[in-house]
This record gives sequence, C-alpha cells and structure tokens, in this order.
Amino acid sequence: MTSGEEPRFTVEEVSAVEPPRRARVEDSAESPVEETAAQKLERKRDYLEGFLAQQPAAQASGEPGGELYEAVIQALREIFDPEIPVNIYDLGLIYGVDIDPEGSVAVTMTLTTPHCPVAESMPGEVEMRVCAVPGVRDAEVNLVWDPPWDPGKMSDEAKLELGML
Repeated sequence: MTSGEEPRFTVEEVSAVEPPRRARVEDSAESPVEETAAQKLERKRDYLEGFLAQQPAAQASGEPGGELYEAVIQALREIFDPEIPVNIYDLGLIYGVDIDPEGSVAVTMTLTTPHCPVAESMPGEVEMRVCAVPGVRDAEVNLVWDPPWDPGKMSDEAKLELGML
C-alpha cells in the first residue's frame, strides 16, 4: 500500500454477537391458513403423481444401462470358465466393454492365469458370442495381462457360488 491510500478493509473487534433469531412458520408473509387432513393428503398425492410421472433420461444404447450394452453383458454372462463354475463376467475377467455408435464392440479382458488352458479359445468364443448379439456390427477382443486378475475382482455372486463369502 502506498502512502495516502485508504485501507481496503478495517478490523472491528467485538466482545459478543447475538445469535440470529430462528425463522418460524408464523413469521411468513402469508397469513396462516389451517389445512385440513384431506387437503394435505391431496397436496401429497399431487406431488407423488408428478414425481412418478417423470421418465428417466434416455440412455444411449451403447452406454452402461443402454439396451445394446446390457445385451452384450448378458451374452458375456453366458460364457463360463471351464475350470470354475462361474461366468467370465462375474468372475471379473471382463475389464471393459466399449461400444461405438455404429455398433462396433471392443471387449477388454484377461484370464485367470497366462497358462490358462483356454487362453487360445476363450477370446474367440467371446468374440463369437458378442457378434451374435443383435445390433452388434463387429467385435474385437483385447486380451490383457495388466492388471493381473485376482479373486478380489469377482462379484459377490461369484464369491458366494464358490463358497468364498
């Protein structure tokens, strides 16, 4: 601050501050009107009807919750690991499903171990099953090993099926 300028703020010390008065319904600007039980019930009904009439925002078909995405997930849930009686989706082998607007699907997945006996056939089966879903133009399966699969990736349903819960 250069000399001759007034300070931009001032400090005022106080010993106590009165708490603000609490708002009361009686203080409202409108005159209080007694509402009967029937009127109150009708007001609640109107609110609920409006709430229940709202439709959820439309999901894109290829986005989670969309019709095509859920159909692809259902197809993946029909593929079972031959050594473990749990589908590959609940087993946590599917890391990602990406669907573009034209219907191309990219599935990123792993296997329980690189030495898995179905390492050669499983990606082909996943691709075949996903391609069979109506609305899917083509499918690509990307097999990755990082991050490695571990039992923590399983769904609760899979853990329950295997007696791990």
